[in-house]
Amino acid sequence: MLVAGRIFFFLSAIIVSSTSLAFKVGLVLDKGGKDDKSFNTSAYNGATKAEKELGIELKYVEATDNNSLEVLHRNFAQKKYDLVIGIGFAQADAIKKVAALFPQTQFAIVDGEVKANNVRSLLFEEHEGSFLMGAAAAMKSKTGVVGFLGGMDIPLIRRFQKGYEAGVKYINPKATVLNNYIGVTGEAWNNPTKAKEMALSQIGKKADVIFHAAGASGSGLFDAAADKKIYAIGVDSNQNWIKPGVVLTSMLKRVDVAVYETIKSANAKQFQGGVIRFGLKDSGVDWALDQNNEKLWSALEKNKLNEIKKQIIAKKIAVPDYYVTK
Repeated sequence: MLVAGRIFFFLSAIIVSSTSLAFKVGLVLDKGGKDDKSFNTSAYNGATKAEKELGIELKYVEATDNNSLEVLHRNFAQKKYDLVIGIGFAQADAIKKVAALFPQTQFAIVDGEVKANNVRSLLFEEHEGSFLMGAAAAMKSKTGVVGFLGGMDIPLIRRFQKGYEAGVKYINPKATVLNNYIGVTGEAWNNPTKAKEMALSQIGKKADVIFHAAGASGSGLFDAAADKKIYAIGVDSNQNWIKPGVVLTSMLKRVDVAVYETIKSANAKQFQGGVIRFGLKDSGVDWALDQNNEKLWSALEKNKLNEIKKQIIAKKIAVPDYYVTK
């Protein structure tokens, strides 16, 4: 019994030791949560992929509001998590403060820029992907009227809108683009009821393709599009599966790739602070084509959209950027 007890103690010590050595990642999602089928879901998928493939220890939390962000980041840092990732521009102030207090902890933020040696800022060229969505919408519109639904009215989402409008006009200079924003607070990301109302209003004005950049609110657009038999365009993750035959395509914003690669580099002790940008060139943004929407596109249309993509990458098409040309 004594020998068996010693063996059990020895094995337990090994387990505890190996657990303590695991690379620890804290993921701070915004109020939309991991099930928003959009921005947060993509980030969560990237983190859980790292958990499975790299053997890291992962814990995620969902912020109830912006006031809780600093506390959530501070808690992870105090518990000596190796890497803390914040999802969304609203986390920039919290990360800036906590990163300064815990210089040995590595941080990353998606869609925000924080200038510090221990912070990696993961940014995307949303306007490039939105231009493609605008071209897609104009190619498929029979009325010459298309719509855009933004979540929170902020520069980031205006960037989506500006790129989308440019893409529409590239295909059809005479087209009309209807625009609505759900709100000016974080609640705008999780209000599908209002999104549906706005989508129905745009449909009433002859919009037959509508693109959303509204997080979880986008489900309201999909319901309206299905009811009225028009096309919707998804965002962030591949949302084609939500309403096959209704969702024309989705603008992929590979938050999952950015999160996974950041965890991978940090786990390999290759983390570097600074800004990393993801665009069409490296498939950081793209358009989604799969079994759920492929039949909606002819070979000619697919080739045309991919040719536009190539011309943007080659800078033969200049995509206007809200951040640069307001």
